[in-house]
Amino acid sequence: MTSVDDEKIIDIETKLAHQEHLLSALDDALSNQQVQIGKLEHLCQSLVERIRALSEAGGEDTNDDERPPHY
Repeated sequence: MTSVDDEKIIDIETKLAHQEHLLSALDDALSNQQVQIGKLEHLCQSLVERIRALSEAGGEDTNDDERPPHY
């Protein structure tokens, strides 16, 4: 093999190493985002249940035509 071939192989190996590192970093980021999405879904479901409970407990009696107290 010539020196040019050796340089090409080294260049390819270097690029491959960088791509493997990038792929690992992207995998970590994706995993972290999936955990965050799971937490947000749970929080949203809890909020929906809380709003429904408040609505059923009498939150429907609000009068939108009533003037605010500062009038």
